[in-house]
Amino acid sequence: MVKSRLILDKAYKIWLSDIKARVRNAQIKAAVSVNTQLLELYWSIGADIVAKQKKAKWGDGLIDQLSQDLSTEFPAMKGFSRRNMMYIQKWYLFYAGKKNELVQQAVALIMQIPWGHNIVIISQCKNLDEAFYYVKKTILHNWSRSLLTHQIESRLYKREGKAISNFVLTLPKPQSDLAHETLKDPYVFDFLSMADDYNERDLEKGLVDHLTKFLLELGAGFAFIGQQFHIQVGSQEFYIDLLFYHAQLHCYVVIELKTKSFEPSFAGQLNFYIKAVDMQLRKPGDQPTIGLLLCKNKDKLVAEYALSDIHKPIGVSEYKLSHSLPKNLKLSLPTIKQIEKELSKSIK
Repeated sequence: MVKSRLILDKAYKIWLSDIKARVRNAQIKAAVSVNTQLLELYWSIGADIVAKQKKAKWGDGLIDQLSQDLSTEFPAMKGFSRRNMMYIQKWYLFYAGKKNELVQQAVALIMQIPWGHNIVIISQCKNLDEAFYYVKKTILHNWSRSLLTHQIESRLYKREGKAISNFVLTLPKPQSDLAHETLKDPYVFDFLSMADDYNERDLEKGLVDHLTKFLLELGAGFAFIGQQFHIQVGSQEFYIDLLFYHAQLHCYVVIELKTKSFEPSFAGQLNFYIKAVDMQLRKPGDQPTIGLLLCKNKDKLVAEYALSDIHKPIGVSEYKLSHSLPKNLKLSLPTIKQIEKELSKSIK
C-alpha cells in the first residue's frame, strides 16, 4: 500500500523530520504571535504538499500519511486532521495558484485573520477579488466567524457601493467616495417576514423591532436616533421614518421607506427632510446630511434622472424581505384551515 511505502521512503522521512522541526519551532514562537505563526506554518506545509505532489512519486495517500504522522507526533494539536490538512492544501492553492497582482498583498493580510475565518472565505468565495474584499473587511471591522459567514451568504461583496446616488455631484471628496461605499443595493431584510399587504408603518416597525439585525445590515458606523422623528417647519409638522447618525461619515442619515416602486416625487420629499435636518440638527463639524430611499423596486434610469437635479446627497436602493416559499412547495403544505380541521378531529 501507498502508506507503508511512504514510511520506508528515505526522502519522505527527511521531509517529515523537517516539518516536525518546523512545527516545534512554531510552537515556541506561538506564545508571541499565535495566529500568525500558525498560519505561516500552514502556508509552508501547504506549499510543500503541492510541490511534493508534483515532483515526488508518493501517490494519493500523501495527505493521509502526513496527517497520521503529525497527529501522532503532536497529539495536542488539532490542526493535523486529514480534513484540516486538505483545507491547508486548498488554502495555499486558492491564493498561490492564481496569477494576480493582489496575491502578494492578500497573503500578507490573510495571516492577520484566524484560521477558521480563512476556511470560511476560501470555501465560499468564488475568486481572489471577492476573498480579498472579505479579508480586508474582517480586519477592519473585527468580524466574528459567524458574522463573516453571514456577510458572505448575504452577498455583501455584490451589494456594497451599488446604490444609485448623486454623491459625486453633491459631496466633496473623500466624503462622496466613503458615502457611496457605505450604501448597498439591495438591502436584505431576511429577518423580516411580512404579510402580503404590509405598509410602510409595518415595515418601519419590523425594522425597529429587529434593530440590532437592521443595524448589522446597514453596516458599521450607524447609530439609531429615532423613528417617526418629529421636525417642524413653519407651522407644519413632519415625521421622518428613520433617522441615524453615521460615526465615520460624521453626518445624519435620513431613511425613508417606500413599499412600492421608486417615484421621482419621493426624491423631492426626502430632499426636503434633508434640508430640515441640516438646518435644525446639524452642528459645526457635522458633514452634510445624507438621504437614503429604500423602495420595493426601482427603475435605474428613472432614479438617475430624478437625482440629477437634486442638490442634496441622496441614494436610492431596493430592499428584499425574507425569501418566500416556492409555489410548488406552498401547494404541498397544508393550509391553516386544514390544520385547524385536523386538530378539531383529534380533540373530538
